[in-house]
Amino acid sequence: MSLLFVREKEFYQSFFRLTVVIALQNIISYGVNLSDNLMLGGYSESALSGVALANQIQFLLQMLVTGASEGLVILSSRFWGAGDNASIKKVASIGMRISLVLSLVLWLLIFLFPHGCLSLFTNDEGAIDEGVKYLNIIGFSYLFFAITRVFIASLRSVETVKIGFTISLSTLVINVCLNYLFIYGHFGFPSWGVRGSAVATLTARIIECLIVLIYLKRFDRKIRFSVSDFLHFDMDLFRQYIKVGSPILMSNALWGLAMAVQTSILGHMGAAAIAANSIATTIYQIVSVFTYASASATSVLIGKTIGSGRSDKIKPYAKTLQVLYCIIGVCTGAVLFLAKDVILELYSISPEAKALALQFMTVLSITAIGTAYQVPTLTGIVRAGGDTRFVLYNELVFMWLIVLPATALSAVVLHLSPLITFICLKSDQILKCFVAAIKVNRFRWIRSFEPTVDEKTC
Repeated sequence: MSLLFVREKEFYQSFFRLTVVIALQNIISYGVNLSDNLMLGGYSESALSGVALANQIQFLLQMLVTGASEGLVILSSRFWGAGDNASIKKVASIGMRISLVLSLVLWLLIFLFPHGCLSLFTNDEGAIDEGVKYLNIIGFSYLFFAITRVFIASLRSVETVKIGFTISLSTLVINVCLNYLFIYGHFGFPSWGVRGSAVATLTARIIECLIVLIYLKRFDRKIRFSVSDFLHFDMDLFRQYIKVGSPILMSNALWGLAMAVQTSILGHMGAAAIAANSIATTIYQIVSVFTYASASATSVLIGKTIGSGRSDKIKPYAKTLQVLYCIIGVCTGAVLFLAKDVILELYSISPEAKALALQFMTVLSITAIGTAYQVPTLTGIVRAGGDTRFVLYNELVFMWLIVLPATALSAVVLHLSPLITFICLKSDQILKCFVAAIKVNRFRWIRSFEPTVDEKTC
């Protein structure tokens, strides 16, 4: 047992403190989607399906901004370990520029071609019409979302995570209250349906952006951002950022596109499949928050350890973390399996959609174990160790050469059931575990980055 677990109180305190706070932040963030699901599910199934399609574009934006932010976290956490706050500001400036450009491009696409974008996912005109109403408003939230996420990632890299929880909580409360008012028209407010949901989410995104800006201006004592930090551009650090971060951004972009393709495949199997997939994945996101939080916590922990010059600690840390991931996975799968029937009773959807959602959640309760191991192992340990290209290659092989072709074969050629198609979609979560176990335990992923100009002259 001593070989599996390190005996350092500080290690466990750092890992669980970061994981718990980030998980709470994520569960509240996903609660925003859940509130939309529940309220729109009670309004109409076509509204639920339309917003589910529109949210695939939001998910793509989220993956792109997260990709830019994860490169930021890997570099900044090392600078934090080395005590180099000036470089953290420069990296944040680079991440902000990239995120704003990506969000602006995506907003322009949906603003100019909303119907065309949604028609890629389904041929159900009822769902498309509802989705267009939602997109025309929600697109204005993209820039605010990007700004907030980059700043939260910068703060997370220096182990400031509570502000992310506060922001997510405020977003949830505002979104739920405004959904109640604007979707159904309570207390004399207009009944706007999906437009009301979009207005609620846009308002919440603007307010959360203001909160993080106020925090950075008045309360942050670690990084101390100023406007001037975002007016300068460090080309040497940009090259380093691109070397480390571009594989992550490309990997996340491919993953976001893959999720869109998956939704498109299920979308052409009918509105019930769209609604069931939206419900199942939303519930799964909430239940699996500790899985993805552990990956984020690991990235900071490994990066800080390497940056502070304690690379000898990496191997025992990696072995201990793998055991913790497996424990988290088993608990996640059990919770989802036991809670699925109770949760589905909250939805007012057709019997067909409910039956499919139950089947999808059963599948997810099994694959959750594999996800809990391979995601933090690859995106937490391996990426933070410096090998950022491996996850990109892994995604290319599994998602684009195995999962998507198998899924298309199931749905389009063989016309198999939505359940079999969904199993094909999630099969990589188990298959990747074997690759992850071999990769991480060879310990060939530990990389050192070139120092910045400031470090060379010190």
